Amino acid sequence: MSDLRYSGTRKACYVGYITQAIVVNLAPLFYLIFQKRFQISRTEIGQLVLVMFLVQLAVDLLSVKFIRILGYRTACVAAHALAAAGLVLLSFLPFVIQPYAGIMISIVVSSVGSGLIEVMISPIIEAIPGDSSKTAMAFLHSFYCWGQAGVVLITTLVLLFVGNDRWNLLPLIWAVIPFCNMIAFIRVPITDIDGDEPVRIRELVSSPMFILAFAVMICSGASELAMSQWASYFAEAGLGVTKVVGDLLGPCLFAVFMAVGRTVFGIFGERVSLKKCLVACGLITVASYLIAVFAPFPIMSLFGCSLCGLGVSLLWPGMLSLSARRFPHGGTALFALLALGGDIGCSLGPYITGRVSDAVTSFPAFEELSGVMGIGIEQLSVKLGLLTVIIFPVFAVIGVLALGRTKRDKK
Repeated sequence: MSDLRYSGTRKACYVGYITQAIVVNLAPLFYLIFQKRFQISRTEIGQLVLVMFLVQLAVDLLSVKFIRILGYRTACVAAHALAAAGLVLLSFLPFVIQPYAGIMISIVVSSVGSGLIEVMISPIIEAIPGDSSKTAMAFLHSFYCWGQAGVVLITTLVLLFVGNDRWNLLPLIWAVIPFCNMIAFIRVPITDIDGDEPVRIRELVSSPMFILAFAVMICSGASELAMSQWASYFAEAGLGVTKVVGDLLGPCLFAVFMAVGRTVFGIFGERVSLKKCLVACGLITVASYLIAVFAPFPIMSLFGCSLCGLGVSLLWPGMLSLSARRFPHGGTALFALLALGGDIGCSLGPYITGRVSDAVTSFPAFEELSGVMGIGIEQLSVKLGLLTVIIFPVFAVIGVLALGRTKRDKK
């Protein structure tokens, strides 16, 4: 039975993941606007994504000691304050200093908050008395997806009516959510999550099973973020559809599919094998990348982008649940290190996509190939960028299959 005293805590955690969805997914919707208005290249766009997650990597590394000093409540309040501040900065800073630097600074500030949220929210939910770890984790992470879908849908519709020139109003509007949740975390009860973290870290990093789980988290992050971060650009520049259609059938439907997968598992997950679900999700992710890249019609490619959301839906929260069962006393260190692995993947996936896409356009041979195939070099470059990332879901499937059953599963 769930403890009703913590209903406010659960809601604040759910909104925390919505906040992270805002921070991670709002800027990508402006990539093409940034490129046209501020003359930013695809490689520079990839660097924005890379820096976003490198900052979160640094937060992951420092968070174990940092959170122990501040405490979970103070750290949660600070995280939401930084997320809100970064969004506010994004609304005006690119217009008062060098645009790329202004965007970068804004992303760095909000990413510090996002990184703290990512490390803290999962162990807070894990520690709530009476909740099922496996399903609670999937249900929690579904709010990231619903938040992502909401960000894409609302932002796209607002831009449709007010125009791309007023894009900077949207970060101000979205900043209201982390600001309100900051106030909520001042009041809600939080279970004590303390322990001897340095000992646990040594135990974790010396375990082959943890190293394997860490590697799967890298693959999970790369598989998810490469598609979600580039779906909008891929749809508009690579498939030639309008921004509205591309955003709604690309990143928005991707988020909906991912949300449905996590929500359904959160409701019915106790009846099925988590490991088998993870393998199935990995195979769906591989298939979705192949469809997105090789489908002969834009609508089929967009379906591949959307289907990827279902494929990656359980990879991240599922690995957190498996690892929590394997290392039941891992505490903050376990979730921080797994978040580190996930964020490494989140950095690599989108960056590799952008880097490969830019490299393709610089080789005359690929331009000739695009002519033979009857598609533009822009379309070919983004497709090959996404195709490169398919190695990550392939390795995720191999990694999950290699993971042995936990002692609890064997019993």
